Amino acid sequence: MRKLIAAMNMTLDGFCDHTAMIADDEIHEHYNELLGNAGDLIYGRVTYQLMESYWPTVVETPTGNEATDKFAVIIDNVPKIVYSRTLQHVDWKNTVLKNELIKEDILELKQQEGDYILVGSPGLIAALTQLGLIDEYQISVQPVILGNGLTLFKNIKERVDLKLLRTKTFGCGAVTFYYETIRS
Repeated sequence: MRKLIAAMNMTLDGFCDHTAMIADDEIHEHYNELLGNAGDLIYGRVTYQLMESYWPTVVETPTGNEATDKFAVIIDNVPKIVYSRTLQHVDWKNTVLKNELIKEDILELKQQEGDYILVGSPGLIAALTQLGLIDEYQISVQPVILGNGLTLFKNIKERVDLKLLRTKTFGCGAVTFYYETIRS
């Protein structure tokens, strides 16, 4: 069975805001490896539109920064599934649009052959947590206090027990925590 991994950057005070994060070469290399080994990437509408509005342009017109340009190519090529009730179509290559998150569909996706599945949208991480479908959390805490914004786990209604697998510390001060979901 394929693992479903929730991967998210957040500030020290628990907010998810891509514009407030550090994205240096070391961070990009970390996500290059993570995305490069993924079989599928799941997004919600907001994160999809944020990523789709930027990364294909970097593929077309590289920045000259090796880690950033490599990330652009990797994310452009990975198969993506977007969940949205409002989008009518998607334009980014290798992207499929679905309008409803159904537990059985995700379970079927997990049963398919291939590499792990990544989910990288705060709302979908919370929804998939509620459904008990996430196998591993890779939460990168950035050395930033933002004060307000979108929280990652605000809609979780029931306790989720986790086991710390390892940590990874970056030169910029970010720390990624790898947690496995403990299933009873």
